[in-house]
Amino acid sequence: MNLFDLTGRTAVVTGCRRGIGLAMAEALAAAGADIVGVSASLEPSGSEAAARVEAHGRTFVPYRLDLADRGAIREFVTWLDGRPRPVDILVNNAGTIRRAPAAEHADGDWDHVLDVDLSAQFVLAREIGRRMLRREAGRIIFTASMLSFQGGVNVPGYAAAKSGIAGLTRALANEWAGRGVNVNAIAPGYIATDNTQALRDDPGRNKAILERIPAGRWGRPDDLAGAVVFLASDAARYVHGAIVPVDGGWLAR
Repeated sequence: MNLFDLTGRTAVVTGCRRGIGLAMAEALAAAGADIVGVSASLEPSGSEAAARVEAHGRTFVPYRLDLADRGAIREFVTWLDGRPRPVDILVNNAGTIRRAPAAEHADGDWDHVLDVDLSAQFVLAREIGRRMLRREAGRIIFTASMLSFQGGVNVPGYAAAKSGIAGLTRALANEWAGRGVNVNAIAPGYIATDNTQALRDDPGRNKAILERIPAGRWGRPDDLAGAVVFLASDAARYVHGAIVPVDGGWLAR
């Protein structure tokens, strides 16, 4: 028995167009899952996400969704209900970040980050999770952050949202673990993506970050592949409410 085999399962992966979400979608496809890819700017055809998923012989269905639009999220869930197969795995990965000192952090930036990085995550988990509960089966995986444990610098909205994701992961696990739905999170360390470009471009911050990482390098998006497949699979059937750091040892330092 291959505990990591996801053949026959359907995974929704938000924020799949690039970075961590793209790597997660490909990893799940390599393990056998078909992918519904979601992003605010996802191409209707010819995307890199589609190419990577289909290279593993799995299907990729794109859906363009603005997670700041609560009504659009509900339309997406209704669309999912019309599909022939239910959602087995929800990877709640999409997010955004706005950088500014707290004393200068605009209300609009705060609201937008909280809407996308926390409120939308709850709405999707609630709506898709409700359907998983009816079947008594499902996996929900959030993308948390090192800032689920720490405060960060110049990103108060992001830190608040990702701290909220940690709490939401535990809260849903407490309610749903006994009803066949596993809820967990992955906390990426400092990964080389668009969201961290400003840090990598700052010589002082880049040096300080690298000196703190025992592995001695920035992470790559595909470093998250094993963790997402594990949490989506039967190998994690007794894992509930966990926040799994994939951080090169950052939290151990």
